[in-house]
Amino acid sequence: MTVSQVARDGGTIAYEVHGAGPLVVLAHGMGENRAAFRHLLPLLVAAGYRVAPIDVRGHGDSSPHWPTYAPAEVGGDLLAVVRELGGGPATLVGSSSSGAGVVFAAADAPELVSGIVQISPFVGQPKPNPLLRVAQAAVLRSPRLFGMFHRTLFPCGRPADDAAYRKELVAKLRGRMDAVRGVVAQVDPHWTARAREVRQPVLVLMGTKDPDFPDPGAEARAARRQFAVAEARMIADSGHYPHADQPDATSADLVEFLAVTARA
Repeated sequence: MTVSQVARDGGTIAYEVHGAGPLVVLAHGMGENRAAFRHLLPLLVAAGYRVAPIDVRGHGDSSPHWPTYAPAEVGGDLLAVVRELGGGPATLVGSSSSGAGVVFAAADAPELVSGIVQISPFVGQPKPNPLLRVAQAAVLRSPRLFGMFHRTLFPCGRPADDAAYRKELVAKLRGRMDAVRGVVAQVDPHWTARAREVRQPVLVLMGTKDPDFPDPGAEARAARRQFAVAEARMIADSGHYPHADQPDATSADLVEFLAVTARA
């Protein structure tokens, strides 16, 4: 495995490249790292794609302690990777918090982006009750507590290697919890303000049992409605990370979508 770095104002972004074919760039959610896509990646490579999972700024092997973690900057990081890999155009896949970043990237540089995929995106800012807000504040400051929280996002079953992945996840978060807080901080503009500028095809994927939403189907439909051209699909028996707990079903939907974006 070769880890590459692309320079950005404030640090460097780590990424890997696997396979050959049309480019697909994968961006994980808060607190995770590029290994979040370890089960999805080989399926996309086998389907004939060049796949580049990244470590979102402040996470994994990317530089720590950035001046901002705003989704517009995360989108810029994705575009920097695309340029580094020949300019694409690429399909950008953003999980959870990174679902915002792919929107900014598509709107800012449409010539580099052939389509975007949002996995478990947040249309509105979550509004936890006061007790949960206190717990959330603790979770966002402790790698160990974040690891415990992460486990709850798999209500339908976890990958066989989940315990080992989470142990490494917690270790990589030590000294980096500012990034976890940063990628979910409220900033303007919200991604929904830029969504109508996206003219590329959009796919929204959501697990039917995603515990982050009272009604995952309604959240997926709300995300779809933000775009001019978009489709929403539900992954059965899946939580917040369908690429991890249902990689085969997620890959099937992605490959069908990629067949369209690769021709764009």
